[in-house]
Amino acid sequence: MSDIHELVIVGAGPAGIATAVESYLQGVRDIVLLEKDTNHNSTIRKYYKENKRVDVDWKGQKVELDGRIYFVDGTKESTLDFFDEILANHSVELQTHVEVQSIEKQEDGSFEVFMAGKSISAQNVVVTIGRMGKPNKPTYKVPSSIRKKIGYTLDGCSEGEKILVVGGGDSAVEYAVDLSEKNEVSICYRRETFRRANPTNQTNITDAIMHKKVTPILGINITALEDDGGRVKVVFTEVEPQTFDRVIYAIGGTTPSAFLASSGIKEEGGRPVHDENYETNVKGLFVAGDITQESGGSIALGLNHGYAIACHIKGDCQIKR
Repeated sequence: MSDIHELVIVGAGPAGIATAVESYLQGVRDIVLLEKDTNHNSTIRKYYKENKRVDVDWKGQKVELDGRIYFVDGTKESTLDFFDEILANHSVELQTHVEVQSIEKQEDGSFEVFMAGKSISAQNVVVTIGRMGKPNKPTYKVPSSIRKKIGYTLDGCSEGEKILVVGGGDSAVEYAVDLSEKNEVSICYRRETFRRANPTNQTNITDAIMHKKVTPILGINITALEDDGGRVKVVFTEVEPQTFDRVIYAIGGTTPSAFLASSGIKEEGGRPVHDENYETNVKGLFVAGDITQESGGSIALGLNHGYAIACHIKGDCQIKR
């Protein structure tokens, strides 16, 4: 067994970085931050369009920041720069291309964090993997011949395509509006309105529909996808099938239940069980960020989770409630 680190954090999104930095500021010096992707904040990099506005008050939800990380409104690019800067200014070891497979508590109370071909030991472990790391996928079968035409981000999209965006939240609306500048775009949502989206996005999609830049297919469900000569034939309820060059699903994400269960973390209602300090039923094992929320996305809440955990581990700071 290797030396036991003071703190190992799984996931380098806002909550993971906040946990690392706030713990450093509380006096923890042996911190390892693990990220399975190529860099920190992979969800922001992959799922946010260029120059997307990033607000502290996500979806109008006002959150007073508790800790010492001063986050302000900005864009996708300025937000990534911000996290680059705070990581650079604190002694946090960021390891990328590392996917954690399981976490096991040892008889001495420490944890063994297992990855492909190796493991590391820790006194405390914080799991901050986001829901969008595991995006929701359609329940109906996707024929293998058209899988390359099915996406969950804007990766692979080109100009002049006929594209269907599926979903009614902020990501779906933003994808549809953004793609409509250079493509023929439709948006399919099972409800009649886009009430899940924030006010700005509701206005943008309404304008796009009114100016016939986006075609709405609302109050309709999809029952199947078929191969139509290499293109995607979408079978709807109540309306005739249509064929598209590409279909993009933006229907949220789910918690990685199997991973949580293998680590001994209990779930209720699709979310891990934790106390007010974000400590799970396994002492010394914490959860933070999107994974703890019914609908993730608030960077400010993730920052507060990291501060709460750092305070609990060191036991020497006050948290605003």
